[in-house]
Amino acid sequence: MRHVIRFIVSAIVLALVAFLIPGFSIAGFGSVLLAALAIMVVGWLVEALTRNRITPYGRGVVGFLVSAGILYVIQFIIPGYRIGFFSALVASMLIGIIDIFVPTTRSKAPIE
Repeated sequence: MRHVIRFIVSAIVLALVAFLIPGFSIAGFGSVLLAALAIMVVGWLVEALTRNRITPYGRGVVGFLVSAGILYVIQFIIPGYRIGFFSALVASMLIGIIDIFVPTTRSKAPIE
């Protein structure tokens, strides 16, 4: 269930950021869903290869740059998804800020 919630939130955040950031465009709903899925898969591969050492949560600036790189590389995979390098940096920062405030995992309630 956690992955479904994360996917839905990622798609919504991606569409919102594409709307707000100049130089970042996604052609339609299908492209948003494909891009969110591709970003999740590529992000998972990076985390699997680096053993979670290069993530926005684990490495700060390095994770931020890796996230921007993922956003940039996805444009070569997904039709209708275009982003400039500078826009990828800004989008990565904005997505990171939104990710702090938008819950994407279910927290466990303390046992009383």
